[in-house]
Amino acid sequence: MLQNLFKDKKTVFLITFCLVGFALLRYYETSLFYDPFLAYFKRDYLNLPFPEFNNVALFWNMFLRYFINSFISLMILFFLFNDLSLIKFVIVLYILLFVILIGGFFIVLLFLDESYNFLLFYLRRFLIQPLFLLLFIPAFYLQKKQH
Repeated sequence: MLQNLFKDKKTVFLITFCLVGFALLRYYETSLFYDPFLAYFKRDYLNLPFPEFNNVALFWNMFLRYFINSFISLMILFFLFNDLSLIKFVIVLYILLFVILIGGFFIVLLFLDESYNFLLFYLRRFLIQPLFLLLFIPAFYLQKKQH
């Protein structure tokens, strides 16, 4: 499978284009998205209270960023595996994971104190970074290899 992937220059170009999209999203994150936790987690956040934030703006900006990351991830998965049933399955997973993660994120923010900032850090990390892609690629590769 990987040998065929690298023979197809178009696929390599499209995956590279998607990876550049991830890099640009990360590079411009402060100007594209409302996220007071960007600066918070860059400081010594273990001893700081949560920053002031707007619940609605934070939710919609995290949703937008998660959606963009998920869309780019889906494109990469499609280019790698070329399987629409797999993409449909991953879409359902991304929706379920978003509901669980965003719910946990706001529960920590609204009902727990700063002693749970590590949990908040990791919930936020899964929401704003394409970490699921790093889990899905080897899992689906192994699944395809076994069939």
